Amino acid sequence: MTPASEVPGRSFATPIPDQAVEPGGTPDFSVIIAAYQAAHIIGEAIDSALEQTIAPHEIVVCDDGSTDDLDAALAPYRDRITLVRQQNRGEAAAKNAAARVASAEFIAILDADDVYLPERIQALGQLAAARPDLDILTTDAFLEVDGRQVRRCYGDAFPFVVDDQRTGILERNFIFGLAAVRRHRLLDAGGFDESIRATTDWDCWIRLILDGARAGLVSEPLARYRLRPESLSASRVGLLRGRVATLEKAAAHPGLRPEDRLTVGHSLASQRRQLTLLEAQAALAGRQSDARRRALRIARDGGYGLPTRYKAATAAAAPRLVGRWLASGDRWIRRSAGGFRDAGS
Repeated sequence: MTPASEVPGRSFATPIPDQAVEPGGTPDFSVIIAAYQAAHIIGEAIDSALEQTIAPHEIVVCDDGSTDDLDAALAPYRDRITLVRQQNRGEAAAKNAAARVASAEFIAILDADDVYLPERIQALGQLAAARPDLDILTTDAFLEVDGRQVRRCYGDAFPFVVDDQRTGILERNFIFGLAAVRRHRLLDAGGFDESIRATTDWDCWIRLILDGARAGLVSEPLARYRLRPESLSASRVGLLRGRVATLEKAAAHPGLRPEDRLTVGHSLASQRRQLTLLEAQAALAGRQSDARRRALRIARDGGYGLPTRYKAATAAAAPRLVGRWLASGDRWIRRSAGGFRDAGS
């Protein structure tokens, strides 16, 4: 942890530098917003960027082929933002388009449905000035569901990794998504991978950190991040498939060390087991023809805990009954479903 006394009132979590680092000047930040069908929410995001105690260098919005009335929503801001348009190609492509147009030293990501708190850019600038060797910067944040604050992003269950960021980023994405990244580093690395949908940020941070970048945190909640409630759905399956694809790509990175390969292998096996569990639960809930086969596969796999294997065996014996319980929200099956979501159960 960087001593808070370096910046009064601020606490940083940063890796120990390889050599002495002299504080530098405060860099500028371009806020980039990828917007798709965001007419009803984007105003609050832009307002939060405009109301920073230290103004960003610019705000770049990329309209990713929206068909709603985004133009009307952006009209009050047109003299204070740079607008880029493209056909719908996905969030990664929109971020890349905005980053190419931006001109500040750092690109600060802001999703269209989230908001910065007023001191966020100032705090990121203070961290960058204190540690000019860092290429990825982020802050803590308040996580919200349906307008209700549920917790902070970082805590004992989800710490920001300081000591070994190579291993940490291959195990999980420990960098809160509304990060700021040094622009030339991002563009030199090819930007965000536009073939990846759900986990494009994680893929980018993996590539950057494996190539030598380091990340730092302002240990203060300076954003409001709106989580979308997820049940057993295609969105959760898609997220896990994205994680698997990201780790498969990481496994082919030319800069991997032997110890990195072991980490990727463990992470990939864990994500694949979780995906198999979730797909089995979805098959049971949907009473799909292959539900029994999927449950049997889990029951026979020694990589899962005994409670999960028992639940899978029970489901394989009576897949239609379990499917009805899942669909109706039966209390017992909800408890059992926990095992289908957690490979370690």
